Amino acid sequence: MAKQTVSAAPAARRKSLLRRMFDKRVCYAFALPYMLFFFVFTVLPVLTSVVLSFTDFNMLEMPGFVGFANYTRLLFNDSIFIKAIKNTIILAVAIGPGGYLLSLIFAWFINELQPKLRAVVTLLFYAPSICGNGYLIWQVMFSSDDYGYVNSLLLRLGVIQEPILFFSNPQYMMGLIILVSLWSAMGTGFLSFIAGFQGMEKSYYEAGAIDGIRNRFQELWFITLPMMRPQMMFSAVMSITSAFNVGPVITALCSYPSTDYAAHTIMNHLTDYGSIRYEMGYASAIATVLFVIMIGSNLLCKRLIGKVGQ
Repeated sequence: MAKQTVSAAPAARRKSLLRRMFDKRVCYAFALPYMLFFFVFTVLPVLTSVVLSFTDFNMLEMPGFVGFANYTRLLFNDSIFIKAIKNTIILAVAIGPGGYLLSLIFAWFINELQPKLRAVVTLLFYAPSICGNGYLIWQVMFSSDDYGYVNSLLLRLGVIQEPILFFSNPQYMMGLIILVSLWSAMGTGFLSFIAGFQGMEKSYYEAGAIDGIRNRFQELWFITLPMMRPQMMFSAVMSITSAFNVGPVITALCSYPSTDYAAHTIMNHLTDYGSIRYEMGYASAIATVLFVIMIGSNLLCKRLIGKVGQ
């Protein structure tokens, strides 16, 4: 009798779920186009990449199954990929948390401004993330000849005797890439913080004052941030995505490949094998490893954000 009750429970839950879905069929009908596009252009490519990572595929012949050969080659026989992992982790640690904290701090300060001034300042901070030719500013500033602003200034002050090759010298590459990436970090996550601050109810702060909160920092930690966990999680995901997607920035500033692969990242490695060499099986293995790293980073951020305000 107990076994029949246990086996009947899942069936009852499925029947209840189907009934609720039928009752809200109009909502699901409106969501269906997005779900189809998401599956076709996001889920399906990811699954296809995972499958192709176990094959030898050059886009001209049929894929041939090779098992874990691509991963073995990637992790044990590809020294450039190991260097790319190290560079990617350095950039992700610097750009991800750095861009996230900058977005939070600047959004908090901007929220205190008058509405008209707030709109102007928000646009100024958000503009670099949508500026298509934003790299041109940094290329001119750190140009490798004496016409570059930084080289020109250093030469006039007598600090250097000849122009520095900023984007060709491994000594300066990583620092400049981090600087440029942080400059353009005020993207969608920054706007989500602004929206979160704007949507806070004033009654929460009044209740907090009654309970003993005495300054703005306590308000931020114990009231604002716990109430903004959805925006914080969204911003964290966007920060992580941008931190692991710095390949185009490096290609634009340092060309490809960078000197001695000093700024070579997993994204650069993926572009090399996927768009230049067309070794799609190997490129899919690179993409799968990057996907796993990003998923792990997102789970870590979720655990850390869950502790805010506790």
